[in-house]
Amino acid sequence: MNPFHYQRATAPIDAIQAGSAKNTKFLGGGTNLLDLMKYDVEHPSTLIDVTHLPFAEVTANPAGGATIGAGVRNSDLANHAIIRSQYPLLSQALLAGASPQLRNMATTGGNLLQRTRCYYFMDIAFPECNKRSPGSGCGAIQGFNRIHAILGQTDHGPTGPDTCIATNPSDMNVAMSALGATIHVQGPKGKRSIPIGDFHRLPGKEPQLDTTLQPGELILAIDLPPARFAKNSYYLKTRDRQSYAFALVSVAAGLDLDGNTIRSAGLALGGVAHKPWRSPEAEHALTGQPATPETFRKAAGLALAGAKGYVHNAFKIELAQQTVVRALTLAAQGVQA
Repeated sequence: MNPFHYQRATAPIDAIQAGSAKNTKFLGGGTNLLDLMKYDVEHPSTLIDVTHLPFAEVTANPAGGATIGAGVRNSDLANHAIIRSQYPLLSQALLAGASPQLRNMATTGGNLLQRTRCYYFMDIAFPECNKRSPGSGCGAIQGFNRIHAILGQTDHGPTGPDTCIATNPSDMNVAMSALGATIHVQGPKGKRSIPIGDFHRLPGKEPQLDTTLQPGELILAIDLPPARFAKNSYYLKTRDRQSYAFALVSVAAGLDLDGNTIRSAGLALGGVAHKPWRSPEAEHALTGQPATPETFRKAAGLALAGAKGYVHNAFKIELAQQTVVRALTLAAQGVQA
């Protein structure tokens, strides 16, 4: 690990001013960033500790919905009364991730910023990684790509300067995408609000960028809209072992039902793309339809339209469709994980 300076911020404006300096990172729970520093992937010269800022509460909004401070720990968020009763989908996703010890440390803001667990990004023994070293190529294309993307990837071949088939590893991000969260940030140019669908990005021509945050911008809070899926939602995570493993495929499914008719739906997939993969086409196909296997299978097909697999992960296309159908079925039944 390279030497670095440590500062503890006592006010948001102080953190933003300090965080605007070159090669500076904000430090929350450190459960991802510190690992990347130890692996010689990240080399910040300064860490700004933001865990003492006043961002550690979950509050109900008068007009409906909830606000989550960026500093709320994942364990506290998963077990908060508002989240458990109104947004069980988010609670389920959080509890499906990592381990109790990591959830006790990880913050909501930090979880939003989790970096990919692509083997070729995490291990500097592999020189070809456009995310870690732009323009170097992508070792995963012709390597062991079992955990990699099947949707939204940039694939210009293994030597392409912008090729990237990495995935977003977060469970929380998938649920927040299905719920339609909004992220509030502040930076040197002031405050702004970013819909979660615009917060994370596809690799495009700049695979080294995971989000649309600008330099020095600090996540303050996350807003959830008024609850629609409190009675009928489910987070289903398909992985190699039952705990402490990242998703091969995950699905966050929420249904607003009137009897057996779907009034509205929220559907997002994890483990399949560079960002949480929300499917407006599938949600539209669900709306106004009966909650039946046929409806769910049609939605699954739309959600995976255009999917492209590789030597080791082509199985994920069928797996993802089956996971969508199963998650929607359990959501319609009102099953709680």
